[in-house]
Amino acid sequence: MGKLTLYDISIPRETIIEARENLYLNRTPEQRFFNVLQLNHISVIMNGGKPLKSPQGKGIVIRKPSL
Repeated sequence: MGKLTLYDISIPRETIIEARENLYLNRTPEQRFFNVLQLNHISVIMNGGKPLKSPQGKGIVIRKPSL
């Protein structure tokens, strides 16, 4: 799984954004793809085993489940 990074609030937001962007851009397209799949897997686990969004009929229209 991934890792959680906690940032010091005294660090300017722009510095954090730049560092995260550099990390992202240094990854290969394959690594980026698998990171998206990993995030999707984590979101399903955190939602009780149900996807956050699901297909709605035909086509690619998606909806959020009603609570």
